[in-house]
Amino acid sequence: MKIAVFASHGGSDLQAIIDGCREKKIDGEVVVVISNNGGSLALKRAEKAGIDRFHLSAETEGSADALAERQLAVLEEYGTEMVFLAGYMKLLDPRILERYENRIFNIHPALLPKYGGKGMYDMHVHEAVLAAGEKETGVTIHRVSPKYDSGEIIAQTKVPVLPGDTPESLRERVLAREHEFLVEIISKIAEGKY
Repeated sequence: MKIAVFASHGGSDLQAIIDGCREKKIDGEVVVVISNNGGSLALKRAEKAGIDRFHLSAETEGSADALAERQLAVLEEYGTEMVFLAGYMKLLDPRILERYENRIFNIHPALLPKYGGKGMYDMHVHEAVLAAGEKETGVTIHRVSPKYDSGEIIAQTKVPVLPGDTPESLRERVLAREHEFLVEIISKIAEGKY
């Protein structure tokens, strides 16, 4: 399966996908990486792995409309069969959602529908989980819809919240599970199970 990954920052989920493909845990390959952030570590990870990469944003392309057209052109050029949002901080244009309907997935560091939506990412999620006194959190993989974190949930895994957890310690434990879970679920997607 030809996978396009969109990422905005560190790219640790991207790295997990690249490694999963290279280790044959996923029957697929990352064919292209797109980032809205020209300085993202995700683009550096792609370069190091020898994967074609693009910095595309409304600023680089001149408008949101031109950005969507360029993203679609890149996805088509690389024969994309699945799109994975691995820490991508922007909504995708409806044309992309329509063209790749049911083939665009996102990962979220909580058990959706809790702690999702605009502004709920990275440390904000873990701070909210701890503030609410939750006993468990986890990771959700869902199909992407026009609204943040609201698409069909295809898989979840739980991670305990431990006494004395800080947002940082919780983030570390969730991220470790996130990387494993990502490979498990993308493998199943590539096999046609989702």
